[in-house]
Amino acid sequence: MFMMQFMQFKPTLSRLLVISDIHGHEEGLAQLLHRADYSPQTDKLILLGDYVDTDPSTWRTLDTVVDLVSQGAVALQGNAERSLLASGPDLAGRLSPHMLDWMERLPLYWSVETYLFVHAGIRHGVPLERQTAEDLTEIRDDFWNREPAGGQTVVFGHTPTFKLGSPPGELWFAPGRIGIDCGAKHGKRLALLDLRDGVSYSCSTNPERMYTDWRVERMKMHRSASLSDR
Repeated sequence: MFMMQFMQFKPTLSRLLVISDIHGHEEGLAQLLHRADYSPQTDKLILLGDYVDTDPSTWRTLDTVVDLVSQGAVALQGNAERSLLASGPDLAGRLSPHMLDWMERLPLYWSVETYLFVHAGIRHGVPLERQTAEDLTEIRDDFWNREPAGGQTVVFGHTPTFKLGSPPGELWFAPGRIGIDCGAKHGKRLALLDLRDGVSYSCSTNPERMYTDWRVERMKMHRSASLSDR
């Protein structure tokens, strides 16, 4: 578990920022990056997938992600993008060939320092290069319930943290795992985590408080807990 406090702070240079499961909340993404003073020149931004839903009105978020990647961000493929690519011409055909090709080429994971970034998680006991796309973008409890081997902390989205036992809208921490899907799709919160400074920025996606109820919280390790400890 982590102790959290609301506080003001001065960010450091070369931050490692990560966000997941935007699900069409393009304005929330833009506001979070603005409030975090995101700078492509000094910060590294990783986006963990599920930028869209099946509703075509959410697909404009892809343009924002493409722009962020052109400035140096890393974007991974989520199950929402894979589903859209597999949906056939009735849906995917409404996107440009360039956009479809861009989604098709998105990587499934990214590793830096002590962190492994992936949309959903990893299958235990399988080398990373042998993980399937379905594992990396769809796995759930087979990943949650065991601490990963290999020494890296797996940062993932896909599963809303309230389904993992965290209070609605809060991050989830366990040995070797950090869950950052705070339930934006479900009217909870959209969160941007600064891993180096240990700071979380988030806003509500509840229709009655859309992109308000801003929080800036510094994470402090208090006690690691796994699901079996709950």
